Amino acid sequence: QVQLVESGGGLVQAGGSLRLSCAPSGTIFSINAMGWYRQAPGKQRELVASITARDSRNTADSVKGRFTISRDNAKNTVYLQMNSLKPEDTAVYYCYADLKVGLGGTTRAYWGQGTQVTVSS
Repeated sequence: QVQLVESGGGLVQAGGSLRLSCAPSGTIFSINAMGWYRQAPGKQRELVASITARDSRNTADSVKGRFTISRDNAKNTVYLQMNSLKPEDTAVYYCYADLKVGLGGTTRAYWGQGTQVTVSS
């Protein structure tokens, strides 16, 4: 069974940086869009950034200029470079990927388990 495995979360001071990574654990056929959502306590999950297979990117206004999404198609990995972190960036960050597991399968969204990012003031 394919799972998305995330890494890179943690505790950082305001103004610091973190880099999140996410990749599927098993063999897959193809990946379309990949990206990151986040959910802070008491708030709805929101899109942080997404990137298509052709490198078209979408970034939330709240993180533009500070966060950069990228992907390595050879490694099926998506990254989120987070700079100039603020306390309001504190949340659980979830990776997602629209992928097809086998040639005869369908493309659907898979989600990571979430990684905690905490920014102290």
